[in-house]
Amino acid sequence: MQGLILIGNKSDDTLSFVDPETLEVLGTVPTGRGPHEVAASRDGRVAYVANYEGPGDSLSVVDITERREVRRISLDSYRGPHGMAIARNGRTLYVTCERSQAVVEIDLATETIVRALPTEADISHMLTLTGDERKLYTANIRSGSATAIDLESGQIVAQIPTGAGCEGIALAPNGQRVWTTNRAADTLAVIDIATDTVVQTLPCKGFPIRAQFTPDGQHALVSCATANQVAVWNVARREEVRRIEIGAAPIGILIEPEGKRAYVANTEADTVSVLDLATWSVAAEIQPGKTPDGMAWV
Repeated sequence: MQGLILIGNKSDDTLSFVDPETLEVLGTVPTGRGPHEVAASRDGRVAYVANYEGPGDSLSVVDITERREVRRISLDSYRGPHGMAIARNGRTLYVTCERSQAVVEIDLATETIVRALPTEADISHMLTLTGDERKLYTANIRSGSATAIDLESGQIVAQIPTGAGCEGIALAPNGQRVWTTNRAADTLAVIDIATDTVVQTLPCKGFPIRAQFTPDGQHALVSCATANQVAVWNVARREEVRRIEIGAAPIGILIEPEGKRAYVANTEADTVSVLDLATWSVAAEIQPGKTPDGMAWV
């Protein structure tokens, strides 16, 4: 296995580098305040860290090889940076700014804001791109909805009611559905991206807060923060098939590209659990820092 795991530690204001073979923490670097989410450049050279807690809302730019913060990208008047996604071309970064009801589009060559895309929803927290990158969806916590934005026009094409506390969002590998986690409603919503409508609402107890799909598209992992569990869903049947006991307040989920292991950040335990996806069990734990949450694979 080759690669590197990047983990943002919200209470330490740091980014940790972890070897996925040995699970050793290779080092940490300071970031801005409250690093909530992490995105890695397509070439694996740079990490972008959303510094969620103001003043001075910004993105840290971290040199992965040298393991140091080299500069910060100002977000001007846009506040509360959180969810991030890098386009396939590697040149465009999308960031939710939840206190400003917007997604900012950043040109990574110049590290400047190209445009702001309004969500017109409260606490637009996480986001996902469609496979053709024609649309972007945000999960809006206070509005209990998902916003669909056409990326060519920059206009909202749908406000989709999903359920109270819509926080996590992920695109299924087949590219046809987006799933949201609705923490206050204890549900998942399945959105058809062709019609921008909820085609099914699924019960999921325990404050479901994030969802990620395995690369083969067969399963979805949902972190249930108050239950201290990860729920495993059969995607084709849309059926919960098992629960994995885990650390306190699991939130962030990262699945390796090969789909053999997943990493779940237990924010109140200061650990990241390593899940063996062949046995559906906890194989090991990483201690990266205080209040780990957002992660990325390099």
